[in-house]
Amino acid sequence: MKPLRVFFYVQHLLGIGHLARASRIAVALADDGFDVTVVTGGAPVAGFPGPGVKSVTLPPVTSGDEGFSGLVDLQGKPVDDAFKQRRCEMLLEAFRECRPDIVIIEAFPFGRRQMRFELLPLIEAIDATSPRPMLATSVRDILQERVKPGRNEETVDLIDRHFDLVLVHGDPTFATIDKTFPLAGTIEAKVAYTGLVAAPPPPKTSENFDVLVSVGGGAAGKGLVRSTVAAARNADNAWKWCLITGPNLPKDEFEAITCEATPGLSIFRFREDFASLLTGARLSVSQAGYNTVCDVLRAGCRSLLVPFAAGGETEQTVRALMLEELGLATVLTEQDLTPEGLAQAIQAAFAGPAPAAHRLNLEGAQRTAQILHERLGTKPTLSA
Repeated sequence: MKPLRVFFYVQHLLGIGHLARASRIAVALADDGFDVTVVTGGAPVAGFPGPGVKSVTLPPVTSGDEGFSGLVDLQGKPVDDAFKQRRCEMLLEAFRECRPDIVIIEAFPFGRRQMRFELLPLIEAIDATSPRPMLATSVRDILQERVKPGRNEETVDLIDRHFDLVLVHGDPTFATIDKTFPLAGTIEAKVAYTGLVAAPPPPKTSENFDVLVSVGGGAAGKGLVRSTVAAARNADNAWKWCLITGPNLPKDEFEAITCEATPGLSIFRFREDFASLLTGARLSVSQAGYNTVCDVLRAGCRSLLVPFAAGGETEQTVRALMLEELGLATVLTEQDLTPEGLAQAIQAAFAGPAPAAHRLNLEGAQRTAQILHERLGTKPTLSA
């Protein structure tokens, strides 16, 4: 029996969280016997989409600013209609060559409306294919809340007409999709919860830091980077600090903060062993992105979260406050992020109780593979 073919579309625009989560799922699918093709359309990131999967790269686009107001190429030039048409044609050609049994579209139609120019034609091609592949959307448990009238209704209409499955990558004992998507009840029959998509448990590290600060991809965390450098410089203790800026922090800014760093602060662009470093950290300081939070939950270390909130973003703030309510983190808002505010929040995190134990399901990548097998009737049903 030939392996089932999966065509997995993911577009990252600012950070690398969407790409990292989709890559973990894709690798888990490949490990479970699926033939996986991942289509990416953002700036290249070393190590993704991961081993064991095929990869198709579209001409990359990124967000013009933190508010996701427009698409630009890697030189910062706004993309035109010809650029979009070329991407669309490449995407459709890749779909035809793959001849998938399953198509997974990451985020859309809940997000990534900027990519409608190529995703709506892809959906039309899926519906016109015989036999028609199953179409699933892959989304976080906590969504960016929409304020423009009609957006949620449009999402429901697209799901009703075209999608067979809504894969929600969360543990319903923590967050259900209705918390941030008010019309969730109308699509309930298509929703399947996978658990959180976390990396496997990392090996323990021998490299220990008192304060481990990470900024995800680095495109949207400059305030945390600058505040960390200043807080470490002003600290009157012997703490060991580590700052991981992310690969997308501009080169000149990285060089500037490296020159400013005090001896107690180690600065890196990227650490492949980040998840392991968390196992030896007294405190993790980070934004509240999905993947970083999963790494912190896996490590079980103390956590101070500074949720990204620029451009009206709500998702990270909701996640951070829910974790704080469960005793799994403390929160510092971007509004209060200053060198002094960060230093005080770190002191308070150390003074507070150790993080509470949790039983959240972190095996969402493997469970996604099980769900797809179950829906297609290709394996005996497995319990969650």
